[in-house]
This record gives sequence, C-alpha cells and structure tokens, in this order.
Amino acid sequence: MIVNIKNVTLTIACAAAATWCIAQNNIAEEVAWVVGDTPIYKSEIEEMYQQMQYERTPINGDPYCVIPEQIAIEKLFLHQADLDTVEVPESVVLQEVDSRINYLVSNLGSKEKVESYFRKSMPEIRESMADMRRNGYRVQEVQRSLTKNLKTTPSDVRRYFDKLPADSIPYVPLQVEAQIITINPIIPVQEIEDVKARLRDFTDRVNRGESEFSTLAILYSEDGSSVRGGEIGFMGRGQLVPEYAAVAFNLNDPKKVSKIVETQYGYHIIQLIEKRGDRINTRHILLRPKVADADLIKAVNRLDSVRADIVDHKKFTFEEAAPYISQDKDTRNSRGMMVNEKNGTPRFEMADLPQEVAKVVDTLKVGEISHPFIMKDPKRNRDIVAMVKLSSRIEPHKANLADDYQLIKGMYENSARTKVLNDWIARKINDTYVRIEDGWRDCNFQHSGWLKK
Repeated sequence: MIVNIKNVTLTIACAAAATWCIAQNNIAEEVAWVVGDTPIYKSEIEEMYQQMQYERTPINGDPYCVIPEQIAIEKLFLHQADLDTVEVPESVVLQEVDSRINYLVSNLGSKEKVESYFRKSMPEIRESMADMRRNGYRVQEVQRSLTKNLKTTPSDVRRYFDKLPADSIPYVPLQVEAQIITINPIIPVQEIEDVKARLRDFTDRVNRGESEFSTLAILYSEDGSSVRGGEIGFMGRGQLVPEYAAVAFNLNDPKKVSKIVETQYGYHIIQLIEKRGDRINTRHILLRPKVADADLIKAVNRLDSVRADIVDHKKFTFEEAAPYISQDKDTRNSRGMMVNEKNGTPRFEMADLPQEVAKVVDTLKVGEISHPFIMKDPKRNRDIVAMVKLSSRIEPHKANLADDYQLIKGMYENSARTKVLNDWIARKINDTYVRIEDGWRDCNFQHSGWLKK
C-alpha cells in the first residue's frame, strides 16, 4: 500500500456514504417540507432512507419523520454557511471524491460495475458525491465555529459526572498499557538486489511489448491493488507517500514505466494512467524484500540477551534500554510506551493492539517482560522482532474520575457541544419559515417548533 496513512482516515470513514446518489427515477417530485425558500422533496427523503439502510444506520423512530428533520437541520446549517461565506477548497472535495470512487471500484470490481450499481454515469456519480461532501464540510465548519469558544475545566467535568444518572455511566472494558522494544533485522543486500532485478525484468517485458503492466501486477505485485492490475485510482500529491508522489507526478508517457522507487512499503515500478489537474491515476507493482530466517533468529537472540540483563542481572531497566536498543521511532523516546492512535493515550483495549502484541500481553502479569517474539510491522508489513512489558492492567469497571478522566472529559465536551448546537437550532427554527405538508406532520420531532402555530 502506498497511500499516506495520515491522510486516509476521513476517506475510509466516509466512503460508504456515496450510496446517497442511487437513482430514484420512479418517485414523483412530491414536496414534503419547505425550509426558508428551499423545498425538501420526497425523493430526497427516499434516497437518504436507502443510504441509511445500505449503511445499516440505526434510525430512532419513524424514518419518514426522522429523515426529513435531519435534512431540514442540514439546510439550516447550509443557510448559515451562506451567510458566513463558508467555502471549501475544491481540491479537498475532489480528492475525497476520487478516494471514494477508488473505494467503490475496489469493492465492486470496476468502474462499469459502479455505474451499473448506482444506475448513473461516472460523471453524475462524481457530481452527486462532490455536492454531498461540499455540503458536509460547510456544515462541519459552521458547527466548529459555533462551538470553538467552549472551555473545559476539571470542575466542569466533575460537576457533569456527579450529575450523571447511574445508568448513563459507561462500562469500561479491560484496558492495558504496554511498552515495547523492537529490532528491525537488516535485509541482506542480495535480497534487495534480487527484488530490483525482478522489477527491472518486468520493466523490460512491458517496454518490449511482451507483457501488459496490469497483468504482471495481478500476478506478482504484493500490494492490495494487484486485483485491479495495480491501479490505485486518482490521488492528490498529499495522499501518496512522498517518494512515490515525486516519481509518479513526473511521468508523462502512459506507455513508459518509471525507474524503481523505494518507499517504506518496499520497491515499486509505476505506470501513468491519466493526469487530471493536480490529481493522478497510476498503477504500480510492489515487491517487498524478505528478512532471512537467520537474521530473525539473530535478532531474537539479541533481545533475549537484553531481557536477561534486565530481568536476571538487573544491569538496567526496560525503560533505560528502550532509547538505546529499540528501533521503533514512535516509542523509543518515550521509554517504549505505546500510544493508542484512536484516543491519543497509552490505554488500549485488547482489540486495538497489534494481534501479536495482544496475544503476548494477555499472558503477562503487570510489570512482567515477555520473551522476544516475531511480529509484522503494521506500517511496513515486514517481519520485526519485539518484546513487551505490561505496564498496567485496568480491569473492566464502571467509569470513574480517578481512572477514566479523559473518557469523562470527552463525554462532557460532547454534551456541551450538543447543547450549544441544539440551542442554535432552536433559535433558527423559530426565526425561519417552515412549512410541513399534510401527511408529514404527524411526528414526534427531536426539536420542537417545526410546526408553526
């Protein structure tokens, strides 16, 4: 995989929402609501209902009450965005649309299958997705502006927690804090040269017209894109790792193959498919040099000696060893302490740990250091050797301020933001012309005031 990990979080989280553009050709354009001077059509409501069913999004109540109210609230925020002249960089929108299209093509198999599934042409799908994401960003910006001045103090958090009903206090599952020391065995020079030789052979076969690049990618590439002939879809420069982007964006001839490119994932050759403004679609073949078994054993033995010096001979501590021995750049300067990317704290639920680490940690007592073991580096997908220390184990419990302050603080901040936004919505409903047609009025709406007297 050559996509920059830091830039895909939003893309993967929003990809399924693209289903909103499913055609609704057989639904009459019946007006259900009017908010300000903007109608909400029955077709909009049906489309969102299908989207939510596709995503298995729970709907708390009658969908023909819940969904139009959600659309109406979005229109209130969009009207405010117009007043505030909130704009979204078009490049950001287009990059995300491309990422969603790539996701759909990957899952459905081809662009033609995506068009068939949504019953629309690719340009129509892109336009619908762009409108959806553009509106989503504008709504988020208005909400951010409304809540940006919220402040949180420990006394606020304590008062909030003290007032929580007993059945609203969350149950916290087992959590652990762990430290890690890793060694990355050196890959033999000959192994790297063998990988480069294979890639040069692929390049020669393509240039001589003996093989199609996409066929070779399907047969030999070690990246997930191999099933699509190595095609990764349209990407902006910032979505690709720098080494790959630097070469890919300098390609101009779709018939040529790039020089060999080294990234954190391995070695690549790249072929241009199409350039579109500041975005590019390429295919690639990725090969990863393998660590020799002898070098893995050597690394295991080295960490075994370090463990003996810590546990048996008391020469130094795990914390003292980590900065000098560990080759994990993310943890070696913090005494080996692992940090959970989901919450920014050292606490992990077992499912959030790398699988090999979780299996070992589960057998340790607090303060105990594991024997060395072989695991896959989750970022580079290569074999490394590690040993871990279990720093703490927090048994399952009901949340409390002493152990779970950050969790409760997050709950308080969410509650405070929700109150600010709900108060704003209430004022906007009161100040905005709203008409709900017969047949759509008999509802228990989340917000009062829609039905004007």
